[in-house]
Amino acid sequence: MAKIKVTKKKSAINRTKNQKLTLLALGLKKIGQTVEHDATPNILGMVNKVKHLVSFEESK
Repeated sequence: MAKIKVTKKKSAINRTKNQKLTLLALGLKKIGQTVEHDATPNILGMVNKVKHLVSFEESK
């Protein structure tokens, strides 16, 4: 299965509760923090929901 690296780029201040909880579910707490996940439909949907706050790239 493919992997993706997700990095938090912007703050969650003044964002909706759902967006804040999505960032926590991805394991992102601090700006600049990077986590690696499998590229499942669930994870890709969460990344899509907060795509304006994070950057992501495919990992090998």
